[in-house]
Amino acid sequence: MPPSLDYVESGPTQGHRHTCVWLHGLGADGNDLKPFADALNLPARHTIRQVFPHAPLRHIALWGDVPLRAWYRFASLDFGRGEHAGDIRSATALVETLLIRERNALPASGRLVVGGFSQGGLIALAAGLAGNVPVDGVAALSTYQWSASMPAQPSPPVFMAHGDADSVIPIAIGRASAQRLASQGVAVDWREYAMAHAICQPEIGDLAGWLGARLKD
Repeated sequence: MPPSLDYVESGPTQGHRHTCVWLHGLGADGNDLKPFADALNLPARHTIRQVFPHAPLRHIALWGDVPLRAWYRFASLDFGRGEHAGDIRSATALVETLLIRERNALPASGRLVVGGFSQGGLIALAAGLAGNVPVDGVAALSTYQWSASMPAQPSPPVFMAHGDADSVIPIAIGRASAQRLASQGVAVDWREYAMAHAICQPEIGDLAGWLGARLKD
């Protein structure tokens, strides 16, 4: 049996119509995004299951070499070049395994969306656009596309959002990724907000509207 991710969950475990999988950022765990998912206030009529996997524990040298939950290590903050490629590929495979299981638990008309924040957003883009698992949307928050990723065609639509005062992943990095994805044939809904490396209420409202369109019965 292939390795799998531990996770927390909310909503029904069976009989649901749609599923959202949310990937947390560096140093957090799946519980970190549960309040965010609750704040989306998605309509109960959609009977949505939400899944929040925990990233593996990894030693991050740039953070004092202490074990943190991280989707991948990085040798530098040279975005697109400093990331540990093997970690990204293995994390993507783990998330794809989870997505396959969640897809198989849905009815034929069910919708599956994967999203994430920061590191989790990069993995959401990698897993959601690779074409190995049919997903109906990807939400990438305060993040960017890994330079080695190439979206399969056709690709699901993508919601990308970024803060204009982000000092962790500068907004220019996210904006360039959105433009690159669009040039690769991906339908990208790009949003900018007055915030740092975070999630804000206007962003939650915009994402809820975007998700509502994806999760229509």
